[in-house]
Amino acid sequence: MHVLRGKTVAGAVAAMALVLVAGCARKPTNSYQGYIEGKFVYVASSQSGRLERLGVARGQTVASGHPLFALDDEPEASEERTAEQVLRSSQSRLSDLETGKRPAEIDVTRAQLAQAVADKKEADAILASDRAQFQAGGIARTELIQAQAAAETSAAKVSELQAALEVDVLPAREQQIEAQKNQVAADRASLADARWRLEQKRTASPRNGLVFDTLYREGEWVAAGNPVVQLLPPENVEIRFFVPETVVGGLRAGQSVRMTCDGCSSAVAATIGFVSPQSEYTPPVIYSNENRAKLVFLVIARPSPEAAATLHPGQPVEVTVP
Repeated sequence: MHVLRGKTVAGAVAAMALVLVAGCARKPTNSYQGYIEGKFVYVASSQSGRLERLGVARGQTVASGHPLFALDDEPEASEERTAEQVLRSSQSRLSDLETGKRPAEIDVTRAQLAQAVADKKEADAILASDRAQFQAGGIARTELIQAQAAAETSAAKVSELQAALEVDVLPAREQQIEAQKNQVAADRASLADARWRLEQKRTASPRNGLVFDTLYREGEWVAAGNPVVQLLPPENVEIRFFVPETVVGGLRAGQSVRMTCDGCSSAVAATIGFVSPQSEYTPPVIYSNENRAKLVFLVIARPSPEAAATLHPGQPVEVTVP
């Protein structure tokens, strides 16, 4: 009798334990399966070249502005030096046009004018003497005509040099100056373009984040636009989970949820950012016998950047909606 009573009590305890275990194993009705998704930033250069230096390693966390990689920049550096020389030459030409001739060149014109004035005085004196002699019958008319021509030539020379001196102290014509200004602007733009291409050979991180992968090794040729570093900023980490039609109507952007995972030390708070208006079949990544052949709706939530840094793309999670 005592034995039977003991067995009966033991059986009852075992039955109660099974009920408790079954109750603990049953998932809450407001808990849904999902996974971590990462939106990667593929960092590339607009220029091609040999990978000279890779400044980061896979798994490293970097801050915005941290040097990621550098390509061979000798061709671009040479173009920059050439563009600088061309710009300096254009600026010197513009300055020369705006200031007129140099003082030494003006002094030469002044000296030529002084010589021409002296020659004119001499020619005028000879002409006056020849006129007197012609009237006295001392010379022929031909000599008088030659003296008049010499005086007129010397006078014309003086007028020419006086005009040249006035032009020498003036700047170039407005059209010439304007054309040269346009040339200086074009050369300045060429220099800016050369400097931009040179800067593209050294690429820094555009965001804070995790170096998820490096796609080239030092010494390899990298074509323009090909990504070299695969970056995962923490704000690009999101939680994707799926809810049935009976639940989706009660979810809104900005609503808080909680997420748990096998590797999480505690529940992670997240905020819903997107609720899909379109249903879909349960994705294979969260396929189970309980939800197969059911239509569900995608919901995307984002954790804080601090919590996102501890999560990994593809990691299965469980989301609880309060």
